[in-house]
Amino acid sequence: MGERGVSKRVKAANRKAAKPESRLAMVRRARRINRELAEVFPYAHPELDFRSPFELLVATVLSAQTTDLRVNQTTPALFAKYPTPEDLAAAVPEEVEELIRPTGFFRAKTKSIMGLAAALRDDFGGEVPGRLEDLVKLPGVGRKTAFVVLGNAFGVPGITVDTHFMRLARRWRWTESDDPVKIEAEVATIFPKSEWTMLSHRVIFHGRRICHARKPACGACPITHLCPAYGEGETDPEKARKLLKYEMGGFPGQRLDPPPGYPGRPAPPLGASG
Repeated sequence: MGERGVSKRVKAANRKAAKPESRLAMVRRARRINRELAEVFPYAHPELDFRSPFELLVATVLSAQTTDLRVNQTTPALFAKYPTPEDLAAAVPEEVEELIRPTGFFRAKTKSIMGLAAALRDDFGGEVPGRLEDLVKLPGVGRKTAFVVLGNAFGVPGITVDTHFMRLARRWRWTESDDPVKIEAEVATIFPKSEWTMLSHRVIFHGRRICHARKPACGACPITHLCPAYGEGETDPEKARKLLKYEMGGFPGQRLDPPPGYPGRPAPPLGASG
């Protein structure tokens, strides 16, 4: 093809790319992304280890500004010493600080988890409430944390807008907002309520493993045909495969105790290699 023909194709492609996507087309594309991610990550799950709503609540508060892996490596010792809200509420703060030090911001986090433990003891009979309006009143608990607990401990649908979800929702043009509450509300209008919790897991899994913040592995992404941001990252397939993380890249996951059906390797305990 001559230079003029190539130029025409480029101009045509640019015109097509510049054409605004209708609301209906966006919704259809978004739902297709969800369906295809369900095939890629049929094992998507919360990546915090927990055995009860209380453990999930505390672990989620501790996960702020650190990795789920670091939380999972830290909480076994914490929950062994303080298995109930009553135990944690009565703890010596300095001892809690030392246990959770690896998660960072340990003084503020100690204040939050001891405060929420005291609130559970005093106001909720030592039980984690299953309502959004009650959860967000607890120290250190916002909407994101509340929806993690509601969706994964109580089966109440919710959209977890963490940094990964925010990034991908914007890349996929589900929203133009950078406000978590607005993103939650906008995405909620795109998907049926029954999909909200699993949608959150799938999007977060994709963000952690493939669609990274700094260098997305575009060349190894299974949904490039649906992504308007394709090309922001590495498009060469071989180079992109080297960017994959966790089980997608053949490395351990974030959980020490992953659920049945997880195809990757468990993460190592704190201080262990591997």
